Amino acid sequence: MDQEQARHWLATALAEARASLAEGGIPIGAALYGADGTLLGRGHNRRVQDDDPSLHAETAAFRAAGRRRSYRGTTMVTTLSPCWYCSGLVRQFGITRVVVGEASTFPGAHGWLHAHGVEVLVLDDPDCTALMRGFIDRHPELWSEDIGDGE
Repeated sequence: MDQEQARHWLATALAEARASLAEGGIPIGAALYGADGTLLGRGHNRRVQDDDPSLHAETAAFRAAGRRRSYRGTTMVTTLSPCWYCSGLVRQFGITRVVVGEASTFPGAHGWLHAHGVEVLVLDDPDCTALMRGFIDRHPELWSEDIGDGE
């Protein structure tokens, strides 16, 4: 995958992450792009806003893309390495590629995706990292809950 294109697409996901933060939510955003580069769907983590533990950024973008005969050739772009739940969505529906903004604050399951034939590109984007680090520092309990560490 072309790095310049990936960074351009990441800007969509990053805008979604910022929107979530502005709404009082967890700043993770995602976008699903078609094989031809068309934006199919975008969304952000809405666990807090909607009181819905299943509404991660990737699932929001996937839902916004709507029903398709096939997701082959599509690219899921996310500001943070996808968790097991979102990685399962990628595998279940045959999404071909995942672009990750950053994986230093949360390693996620992008390695598992790569091991199972999904093309993965980790951009180590400093804006994505700063956004997550700032959120984690200010809201450690909420972050712990989001990643399934809450008690």
